[in-house]
Amino acid sequence: MGGGLGIMVLLCLTAGAMMVHAEDPYLFFTWNVTYGTISPLGVPQKGILINGEFPGPTINSTSNNNIVINVFNNLDEPFLITWSGIQQRKNSWQDGTLGTMCPIVPGTNYTYRFQVKDQIGSYFYYPTTSTHRAAGGFGGLHVNSRLLIPVPYADPEDDYTVLIGDWYSKSYTQLKTFLDSGRALGRPDGVLINGKSGKGKDKDEPLFTMKPGKTYKYRVCNVGIKNSLNFRIQAHPMKLIEMEGSHTVQNVYESLDVHMGQCYSVLVTADQNPKDYYMVASTRFTKQVLTATGIIRYTNGKGPASPELPPAPDGWAWSLNQFRSFRWNLTASAARPNPQGSYHYGQIEITRTIKLVNAAHSKSGKLSYSINGVSHVNPDTPLKLAEYFQAADKVFQYNLIPDGPDEPKFAANVMNITFRTYVEIILENHEKSIQSWNLNGYSFFAVAIEPGRWTPEKRKNYNLLDAVSRHTIQVFPKSWAAIMLTFDNAGMWNLRSELLENRYLGQELYISVLSPERSLRDEYNIPDTAQRCGIVTSLPNPPPYTI
Repeated sequence: MGGGLGIMVLLCLTAGAMMVHAEDPYLFFTWNVTYGTISPLGVPQKGILINGEFPGPTINSTSNNNIVINVFNNLDEPFLITWSGIQQRKNSWQDGTLGTMCPIVPGTNYTYRFQVKDQIGSYFYYPTTSTHRAAGGFGGLHVNSRLLIPVPYADPEDDYTVLIGDWYSKSYTQLKTFLDSGRALGRPDGVLINGKSGKGKDKDEPLFTMKPGKTYKYRVCNVGIKNSLNFRIQAHPMKLIEMEGSHTVQNVYESLDVHMGQCYSVLVTADQNPKDYYMVASTRFTKQVLTATGIIRYTNGKGPASPELPPAPDGWAWSLNQFRSFRWNLTASAARPNPQGSYHYGQIEITRTIKLVNAAHSKSGKLSYSINGVSHVNPDTPLKLAEYFQAADKVFQYNLIPDGPDEPKFAANVMNITFRTYVEIILENHEKSIQSWNLNGYSFFAVAIEPGRWTPEKRKNYNLLDAVSRHTIQVFPKSWAAIMLTFDNAGMWNLRSELLENRYLGQELYISVLSPERSLRDEYNIPDTAQRCGIVTSLPNPPPYTI
């Protein structure tokens, strides 16, 4: 018996070793990025296509999959893509921002390699170079739960991607010329749903079909460049189930405000009369409301959609109250690095409070935007490369801004935050227009949004129990938002305005999170395939990180 037990133990240990060393599945893609003529608003213009598609192809992955995407840049200018919301654990090398990577020069290719580690949810990718986001190059990115991990809803009949966003009929090069000359972009010309405006009304082909009695999952992302949008479906309430990687308490909504860069997953049941119905996306907080429609058709449908579109809500107080209704589903199983439902983030001692104030400036008639007075300028050498090659002092200065507003200046805006500290960030918006922020490399707890100015006494109004863990947050006019997170992901990470105009004209910064150990447990070495540019082009590799 003893010998048999020993054999069993040996088999178990062997199996365990095999499981430890087995790699998660790989997904391989080849993308050709080209120009093409598109006419989403009926006006022909130069767009950016991926494999001939606008919008680009949807990536459908599962938690912990390894994703390998070989991107061929067939444009006549440098190009990069970021994977918004993918945390790139220990791997800011693949983040796709100008602070972490050299852009892919025309006529060459670069292979992104990253893992969707300990994540689920609805995301999207888009270009970070120039004003390319205004030309296309974006698409959906799904991270599904593994089959062994239960989700808090029944499997839907199908899973649909809905990319909504505002759009300009002027080309992205014209928009770039405006911004380079210090002009604002002005208001967009229309709104798109999956690259179409829906102005053909009932002559349009349906974007989606539904079988009677079945329930469908719609992943709705605002991929636009300026405006918050309200999304709704005629006669069909939406049950919110996930946002930006977190299962939510399943409230039902007639419409959802989807702010810049945000994604929501909802369940919709085909339980109405069998015919066509409009899904509607319209601008919020604008004097002139722009609207796009798309048709959902019942498979046994017998009639056109009603021309009477459901109205959008008024004012931003409604939107603020909707934000307050969002709650993290603490009982749901999910891919996340902490024990399920036991992360008491509200009880962790704050080690640092940082207040970031966005502002607009006009100097000699030229417009710029800043964070705490600094308008970010991308140097020729990516910040991460300069830091890794121990040449940071030749490219940028750390901590040009204090933890509060300062006088305007133009420079590479890089902030140090100590590894594994728990930080409170206050995002204060003194402007008359709405703001939306995205942080790469992390999710954070969105604990509060309130009108007025922040003071320490406002902490008593924080949601310290079940605030949703996410990576974007809107800040309403003359208001503030508070987020909390542990900076436990070593790397160089981009905090940016999701408004293209604001970001392009300086409203972003980078957060350097350095592991003092230079250990592979904390951060990967620079990939062998990493492109080099700027002052590090011919520098020898520094000593690698080790275990």
